[in-house]
Amino acid sequence: MSKVTAVPLRPVSRAGVTTLWIGIALFVLVGIYAAWKTSEKAVMTGMTPAQFLVANGTRAGVKTTPSGLEYEVIEAGKGPTPTTGDGVQIDYRGTLTNGTQFDATKPGQPVVMPIGQVIPGFGEALTLMPRGSRYRFWIPPELAYGDHQAGQIPANSVLVFEVTMHDFGPMPPQMPQGMPQGAAQ
Repeated sequence: MSKVTAVPLRPVSRAGVTTLWIGIALFVLVGIYAAWKTSEKAVMTGMTPAQFLVANGTRAGVKTTPSGLEYEVIEAGKGPTPTTGDGVQIDYRGTLTNGTQFDATKPGQPVVMPIGQVIPGFGEALTLMPRGSRYRFWIPPELAYGDHQAGQIPANSVLVFEVTMHDFGPMPPQMPQGMPQGAAQ
């Protein structure tokens, strides 16, 4: 049989107990916040397109146009904006709401494209952007591909684009859509 040796413990001060409980409370709050942030994306991607757009439209900094296009100004540019008859020189990245990328320009290689020959929501989005701006857009299915699948894009998808507007101007009639800048000479 073993003998237990008594070890004298010093009493814990009231300040020590208070500090311990504050630490525990902070730890729990940080854990709750981390769980909420990681589950927020899963909840948003599990919504219907209409539910997603309603929830997304309430976020700070997100604006909605009369057509239902949602956008956020990441970096404001200055000056006029292009018209539907213009061509634009842009960098972009297109994803679904779950983060799956379906298209993007190559880094450092912006593309030139005519606004009038892209999906309606993307065209509207481009006409909001002055030179030097960077925006994020959420394009509802009815302004994109609707109930049709388009390549990697499932039917009824909200499209998310992050776009940087480098330049715009009148589009030469012979310039095909998506032609890299510098390719037409």
